[in-house]
Amino acid sequence: MARAPLCSVLLFAFATVLLAAPPVPREEAYAMLAPRQAPGAGTAPEGIAGRVLCGYQGWFRAEGDGSGLGFTHYQRAGKFEPGFCSIDLWPDLTGFDADELYPTPFVFPDGSPAPVFSSLHPKTVDRHYRWMKEYGIDGVFVQRFATHGAKPHSNFAGVAADNRKLQLCRDAANAHGRCWALMYDLSGLASEDFERLAGDWKELRSRMKLGTDPNDSSYLRYQGKPLVAVWGIGFNDGRAYNLENCEWFLRLLRHNPEWGGMSIMVGVPYGWRTLDRDCAPDPRLHEVLKLADVISPWAVGRYGKMEQIDKIAAPAIREDQAWCDERKISYLPVVFPGFSWHNLRAGEAPLNAIPRENGRFLWKQFTAAKGAGAKGAYVAMFDEIDEATAILPCRSETPVGASPFVSYQGLPADHYLWLCGEGGRLLRDELPSR
Repeated sequence: MARAPLCSVLLFAFATVLLAAPPVPREEAYAMLAPRQAPGAGTAPEGIAGRVLCGYQGWFRAEGDGSGLGFTHYQRAGKFEPGFCSIDLWPDLTGFDADELYPTPFVFPDGSPAPVFSSLHPKTVDRHYRWMKEYGIDGVFVQRFATHGAKPHSNFAGVAADNRKLQLCRDAANAHGRCWALMYDLSGLASEDFERLAGDWKELRSRMKLGTDPNDSSYLRYQGKPLVAVWGIGFNDGRAYNLENCEWFLRLLRHNPEWGGMSIMVGVPYGWRTLDRDCAPDPRLHEVLKLADVISPWAVGRYGKMEQIDKIAAPAIREDQAWCDERKISYLPVVFPGFSWHNLRAGEAPLNAIPRENGRFLWKQFTAAKGAGAKGAYVAMFDEIDEATAILPCRSETPVGASPFVSYQGLPADHYLWLCGEGGRLLRDELPSR
């Protein structure tokens, strides 16, 4: 259930797809990056207090979307058909336009086709941010797997798609008054990759003006500086990079006179404070965390039952918050609706491993976070149907055949969007705790 093993599986699958994709040179992949042309509509959002912010993968590709990457993050073993897929939730595409629907071999019980979406379709990305506005979700951390631009490969098709995604997210956030920030995920890197990672960051800053574009009034700031998140610091899962690599990169982001000037959120293990559980027992982590403005521990799979929220999550949030308050660091706990990766694991993991309890599991985490003194929340995730942590509309009636799926159990398809909006109201004292 830990994020790190999942990332390893998905990165391997993506590398396999990339080998078959039409080659894209590095310069072509980055040349598409540009500052926003239209002026921003408002002032830059400041801080995380009172905000519900989601992780946004934006990594779903489809045959015919122009990326050349096939059904990335849908398929397994090179196939996307009943018996071969990597998703455990099926998206509800009610109301989508015909050009947003990508056909698949899957069918619903009544025999009608079961299409999917692409995270590279401008209408679809815009729709996602419009939903955020409609339901009161403040914005997202847009994920960028560092390995896409930091590995010495010859095909930058994945970087090209990711760069397009970044710009679509930026434009949609501005169009709908939502905030956004970049989150680098370090999964899959080795120590020797960090110089190339810095090169990727420099491309984003120089070509896209990421975080400094005056026309991008939706980029999230913290204490007056643009915020960037770096996820994957301090885990004990055998990563091929170390704390020194992480510190070097954080210093670049924060202090470099040409490429720095950022505020920083770090994604850390659940046992970051006590240096146990999923955290490497290395006290140097706390020294590295002095470079952080915001700390966000990864909670997915660290508890999985309603009663464990009171026993595990609430005390951890309370003690983490106190540790951060003492050091004048902000704290952003992670909440999640449920978990399942049965199809991704080829049936070797149970379906619906952490049940959603019709939303009660997520809501209890919101109330626990509020009761423990948290000021905001990070929802994992907006769109991750691979792990079945997504809050976007998904189907109760799912496709038939050899691949089983987690159902929304007759709830309205937008139930979790609504619930996250209510979570924001709770954190802002606009709702009584209940």
